[in-house]
Amino acid sequence: MKATETKLQGCFILEPAKYGDSRGYFFESFNEKTFNTLTNTNTHFVQDNQSFSTKGVLRGLHAQAGEHAQAKLVRVLQGKVLDVAVDVRPNSPTFGEYVAVELSDENNLQLFIPRGFLHGFVVLSETATFFYKCDNFYNKEAECGVNPLDEDLVVDWAIPIEEMILSDKDKEALSFKEVFGI
Repeated sequence: MKATETKLQGCFILEPAKYGDSRGYFFESFNEKTFNTLTNTNTHFVQDNQSFSTKGVLRGLHAQAGEHAQAKLVRVLQGKVLDVAVDVRPNSPTFGEYVAVELSDENNLQLFIPRGFLHGFVVLSETATFFYKCDNFYNKEAECGVNPLDEDLVVDWAIPIEEMILSDKDKEALSFKEVFGI
């Protein structure tokens, strides 16, 4: 497996070694020891989540606050998405900046998003099955989020706004300035 740190410290793109022949392919998608060595962390995942969405569905930008914050390792099992992580660590030199990575069942890339980030994705293919590991359990009371179309963040979601499908919760989410006072 290969790990490449993004411009956001602690946020990594992971690329598995894929072995193929006439029968198909094989790759190790996760190995805790290898993962922690490559990312220089001591992350222990405790919860796996999976979602299925159709083209244009935008989920995000979400996080868990305080002691319920979560690091995530995300990947796509079927289809293609644009995955976005926004740094909201208060003392980070990249606070308010984001990275966007195309994840698909063809490139098998994964994105590790440490605690202290907002996360979201938009589906670029007809459908997508999205899978992620979390290092902390979900807590409804700790939910927080920012409107993914916030004009201060200026995230390029790679598809026109009129093609996006958002939940009411995401449409009504507060702006980055309202949530973080910046």
